Amino acid sequence: MSETTAPRVAVGDELPAIEVRITRADLVRYAGASLDFNPIHLSERFARSVGLPDVIAHGMLTMAIAGRVVTAWGRGELLDYSARFTRPVVVPDDDEGAALTVAGKVAAIDEEDGARIARIALSAHFDGKTVLGKPVARVRLSD
Repeated sequence: MSETTAPRVAVGDELPAIEVRITRADLVRYAGASLDFNPIHLSERFARSVGLPDVIAHGMLTMAIAGRVVTAWGRGELLDYSARFTRPVVVPDDDEGAALTVAGKVAAIDEEDGARIARIALSAHFDGKTVLGKPVARVRLSD
């Protein structure tokens, strides 16, 4: 094996974790890109009026950030990705924002049509609590 060749992906391999800070400015940019201008993502007054502790990040933004662990891993083609939203990511009105920490682990590898398909179990945490339920990605491995 050459120095530049990565070892073959195996069950139990951990993907490099990431921490991403989500700020109110990020929410404004995401709202513009997604056309999701729901005021729970932009107005503290409105968010509190519907029982939320403060403005929350868009669920799909949270999910997209979590998916970056898989795409940054770079070991194959992302085939599909699913998750449930279990807890909101509350974004404070400051310069630091909310820290979302995401990690992944190869949970299984199957053979499909001659290709190795890895099932990646992800974890996404904000404020020490899980924010995505059962986030799983499937990747056609390139090794």
